[in-house]
Amino acid sequence: MEKNILEICCFNLDSARIAADAGADRVELCADPAGGGTTPGIGLIKTVRKKISIELYPIIRVRGGDFLFSEEEFEIMLHEVEACKSAGCDGVVFGMLLPDGRVDKNHSAILVEKAYPMGVSFHRAFDWTRNPFEALEDIIETGCERILTSGQQPTAILGAALIRDLVSQADGRIQIMPGSGVRAANITDLKKETRATHFHSSARIQKKSSMEFISPFMDEDQSAVMADRHEIEQMVIQLSLEN
Repeated sequence: MEKNILEICCFNLDSARIAADAGADRVELCADPAGGGTTPGIGLIKTVRKKISIELYPIIRVRGGDFLFSEEEFEIMLHEVEACKSAGCDGVVFGMLLPDGRVDKNHSAILVEKAYPMGVSFHRAFDWTRNPFEALEDIIETGCERILTSGQQPTAILGAALIRDLVSQADGRIQIMPGSGVRAANITDLKKETRATHFHSSARIQKKSSMEFISPFMDEDQSAVMADRHEIEQMVIQLSLEN
């Protein structure tokens, strides 16, 4: 039986350490949680690589917003992929679409080739494609090893039926990884409903600032996104029970 894999989306070094210590199998490293995740700085990537031994996949996304990128933005992505390879990462995560909602196969294939021998995940840009079954075949053609998807719904639970159909169509040619709203409370049901074996969660909480002095004149939240160790541990337990 194939081993269940848990990937945690992390936005800082402490979260990556928590994910690794709690038993996760892979870290997707991102910046800018409010923007949906963008490419982290190379300093963070290199430091996380030194501090954790589990798989590390930084996201390659030059900005928030849509997944239609210019040639200049694509050039930046190529440089970022090369930087991740030089830093010793295990893989990268990206997603590129065409204006009509199809997968940008040409640019994606170039990025996959640039990343080699690293692995590549196609992120939730997939959920914005016009035809998920066509997109699945296109992504397989590019050489990606994995698709992160919520089944074209706001959460993976809501999209479970489509995810199951995608797992069936993929038939082992590529991993279909449910993500969005995945927690210990639903990961077992999600596995049963979708038959997926790879799962993605941010397991995030808001950590209050440790500052002793807080200016009474600054009306800004200084809390930070942090991975929840207990939540990750519970997901690891739930997945281990299903093996």
